Amino acid sequence: MSVAGSRPLVGLTCCRSELKQSPYHIVGEKYITAVLDGAEALPLLIPALGADLPIDDLLDRLDGLLLTGSPSNVEPHHYDGPPQPENNPTDPARDATTLPLIRRAIARGLPVLGICRGMQELNVALHGTLYQEVHKVAGRHDHRSNPEDSLPAQYGPAHSIALSEGGWLQDLTGCGEVLVNSLHGQGIDRVAPGLAVEATAPDGQVEAVRLGGAEFVIGVQWHPEYRFADSPVSQKIFAAFGAACRAYAARRAGLGRAA
Repeated sequence: MSVAGSRPLVGLTCCRSELKQSPYHIVGEKYITAVLDGAEALPLLIPALGADLPIDDLLDRLDGLLLTGSPSNVEPHHYDGPPQPENNPTDPARDATTLPLIRRAIARGLPVLGICRGMQELNVALHGTLYQEVHKVAGRHDHRSNPEDSLPAQYGPAHSIALSEGGWLQDLTGCGEVLVNSLHGQGIDRVAPGLAVEATAPDGQVEAVRLGGAEFVIGVQWHPEYRFADSPVSQKIFAAFGAACRAYAARRAGLGRAA
């Protein structure tokens, strides 16, 4: 538990990958940096251990949860989707970790920020569905990046998004439209009950959601963590997340003193 004057503790979800024939739990440094410097919080990496992870013990110590992006996708059986396409990268250990983790974090009122796969996990955890190949959906554009491009080109501005009138993002940024990057093959199909659409791409694809009634449960489809300091919108998102985590930590500290 954070104490007054200290940084809140934010958990970052890891992916499980095989490296040199051994399992590794990994997360991109850009997420760690965005939490450390953008949210002004302490990052704690959460291994993808599935049912072996004591979720409630973990959440007793956390002040916020960041659902990171990933090259992998949520397996479709979690949302009664059709059979997955060939060469669809998956991470069943991550699914087994994040989906129950999200539900229990929300039940506690923990601030949650989901990015790319993280937003898709948020939608699935709350009983929404996904498009497995957005570029094959009638009327949708190809939202994938070119893996042969340089990293700055892959994460460069790709398209605008329209922020929902009167929504949280519009209020936060003071904008009706912002330019974002785009590196995803999957995306939200049916929005989960309770989630409000905060932004859409020009083709109508959902780009951001917010859980109604929650202080801070936000999902974004783009990657604000990449060079976040270069983007005023990204700075505002992580600053708001950090503020929500500090407020949560303060409330828990107050309850501890009262007890």
